[in-house]
Amino acid sequence: MRLIGMLDSPYVRRVAISMRMMELPFAHEPLSVFRDSDAFASVNPAVKAPTLVMDDGTVLLDSTLILEVLDRAVAPDRRLAPNATADFHLSQRLIGLALVACEKSVQIVYERNLRPAEKQHQPWLDRVEGQLLAAYDLLEAEFAGPDGWRFGGRPMQADVTAAVAWRFTQSVLADRVPPGRHPNLRDLSGRAEALPAFVACPIA
Repeated sequence: MRLIGMLDSPYVRRVAISMRMMELPFAHEPLSVFRDSDAFASVNPAVKAPTLVMDDGTVLLDSTLILEVLDRAVAPDRRLAPNATADFHLSQRLIGLALVACEKSVQIVYERNLRPAEKQHQPWLDRVEGQLLAAYDLLEAEFAGPDGWRFGGRPMQADVTAAVAWRFTQSVLADRVPPGRHPNLRDLSGRAEALPAFVACPIA
């Protein structure tokens, strides 16, 4: 399998880390959707990261959909979703919150870095930042207490995605999301980033 995209994207990184944790071999091709758009388009004309090229040539996109295929069809015995229904529902809630945090972080970075200052709309930025902090506040409460992982003795997809989201936001918006406001997520990130799968997929 071929994973296309840069690891500075939290969406690419969550797939790469998950595949390592599931012991799925893959070749990583760090193409940028900006700098390498033509090369990326030759694999996926939609130029969306991550893109996963399966062994049979099927081209998948969107990190959540890719991970669903890996969990259900490629390595169900090593899936990162909990089996119990209640745990699965909670896991999906946590993943959803973490992905909101990723999305809002990306929106703020794009607004700051790609739009001219005179065209930036502060009320919209304030709204997005409020959504970002709300997502992390809700995640912080969900990860309160346990010293290990949210669903038992090994990290699952909710842990992976929350940790990846937190590390991404801290790399680009530490001034807007201070670590002291979310000590549980800070600690989760510290534990996760020490794992071999995370170490093998550095954000930069």
